[in-house]
Amino acid sequence: MIHNVTINIAGRDLTLETGKLANQAGGSVTVRYGDSVLLVTACASPTAREGIDFLPLTIDYEERLYAAGKIPGSFFKREGRATELGTLAARLTDRPLRPLFPKEFHNEVQVVVTVLSADQENDPDILGIIGASTALCLSDIPFDGPCSATRLGYSDGQIVVNPTFKELETSALDLVVAGTEGAIAMIEAGANEVSEDIIIQAVKRGQEINQQIIDLQKELVRLSGQAKRPLPASNEPNPALLQKMSSSLNGKLSSTIFTNKEKGERDSAIDKLGSDIKLEFEEDY
Repeated sequence: MIHNVTINIAGRDLTLETGKLANQAGGSVTVRYGDSVLLVTACASPTAREGIDFLPLTIDYEERLYAAGKIPGSFFKREGRATELGTLAARLTDRPLRPLFPKEFHNEVQVVVTVLSADQENDPDILGIIGASTALCLSDIPFDGPCSATRLGYSDGQIVVNPTFKELETSALDLVVAGTEGAIAMIEAGANEVSEDIIIQAVKRGQEINQQIIDLQKELVRLSGQAKRPLPASNEPNPALLQKMSSSLNGKLSSTIFTNKEKGERDSAIDKLGSDIKLEFEEDY
C-alpha cells in the first residue's frame, strides 16, 4: 500500500512516500523537495559476520546524469564512478546515522541513495540524510531514529532555511545541522566571519526544523513501518561473576600491572594471573 506525508519547509513541500518503489528492500522511501527527488533504500543481512565487533555500514550515494536531464551520447554510455561531491554526500549521511545503531548490532547494512531528479536549486545531500533515516525507520533494522538534517544560510541579516544554490552564492554561512528528537547529532559548517550569536541562532533554528521533519517521519512509520528484528544477546558480563572476580583479585591486578619489572616479566605475570582466574571460575562459569 502506498503512503505519503507532506510538510511545508521554507515555502517548499517536503514529501515522503513509501510503498511504490523498491518494495523488496528492507525499507524504501522517495523524498521530494521542490523538484529534487531521491529514492533511498535500506537493507541488512539476516545474520552478522563471525568475528567482527563493529557495524559494517555502507552508504552509497548514486548520482545519475538523467537526474539533470542529460544522457551520455558518446561511446561511454555507462555512469562513471562517484564524484567528489557524491562521496562527500555519502559521508554526510553516514556521520549522523552511524551512532544511532545499537552497539550489539553487527549485521551488514547498506543504504543506497539514488538521485532520480535534481532541480538545480535544492541540494539533494540533505534529502539523503532524511531519506536514509526514514528508510531505516520503516525497515526491520534496529535503529534509534528518526534523524533529520537542515541546511541554513545567512543573507541580508536573516537566517535562510534550506537556501538554494543561488542563495548560497551570496550567503555568509553554509551550515548543516543534523539531529534526533533529543539531541543534535552533527554540525558541519563553512562561514565568512559570522558571529557566534548568529551560529547559535542558526543551530537552534535548524533543530526546530528537524523536529518537524522527525514528526513527519514518525507519522509515515506509524502508517507503514515494520516491527524491528530482535537484537542478539547482549555481551554484557555477568554482574555476579564480576563481583566474585573483583573480590578474588583484591588488588592483585593493580600490583601486577604497576610494577618496576621489565615489560616481558610484567606481561608474563599478567598472563599467569589471567590463567589463575580462569582456573578458579571455569567450573561455575
